[in-house]
Amino acid sequence: MSSAFAIGFDADDTLWHNEVIFDRVHRRFCELLAHRHDADEVERVLFATEMRNLELYGYGVKSFTLSAIETAIDLTDGRIGTDEIRELIRQGRDMLAHPVELLDGVADTLAELAADQHPLILITKGDLRDQERKLAKSGLADRFRYVEIVSEKDDATYARILQKHAISPRRFLMVGNSLKSDILPVLALGGAGVHVPYPITWQHERVDTPPPADGRFFPLASLREAPAVIRDWIAATV
Repeated sequence: MSSAFAIGFDADDTLWHNEVIFDRVHRRFCELLAHRHDADEVERVLFATEMRNLELYGYGVKSFTLSAIETAIDLTDGRIGTDEIRELIRQGRDMLAHPVELLDGVADTLAELAADQHPLILITKGDLRDQERKLAKSGLADRFRYVEIVSEKDDATYARILQKHAISPRRFLMVGNSLKSDILPVLALGGAGVHVPYPITWQHERVDTPPPADGRFFPLASLREAPAVIRDWIAATV
């Protein structure tokens, strides 16, 4: 496939809502501990715990739930009640069972790009079972020629995926909401990126350095703009 163009898509907060679900649970978690600590302190300790556990737990709801329970134990000096822990587990279960809600324009955009005959690749990180569940419930699975669910999204991961599918980096474009995970690694390999930001960005995914604007980076306000931009990029790259 080295002569073909391929389009990659992130999943969470690019195709369907995700961070807004975490945000609601974060607020409930702060309320649960409000009689002991203010929200800023709870968020600070929770984030530090998530980062400390990231190498062992990875990303996703299960990782978050374990870190939330650990944070609650630490912030209450072990006095958190079993009912409160049970509530944290229930919230985690609810997150895993949450309906998959597509973002505006996703179905139309994928249909339009699929009609152009360029292979579409879903590249998402997180818990394997949860990501498989969301993809199955999204109704989008048949739009993608390949699906890659990975533990991290960095230069090495993208390089491995491109090599696996015999895709030249300069003929690969990634669409996503995260500059850190979806755009910068692909640009570093010589590919292109379409950035469609989501209203909420997890602290770990925030970056301050804008990517180089050399005809391979395209910030958009809506995913609906992507097909035209991608066609122009392909025409300029051929």
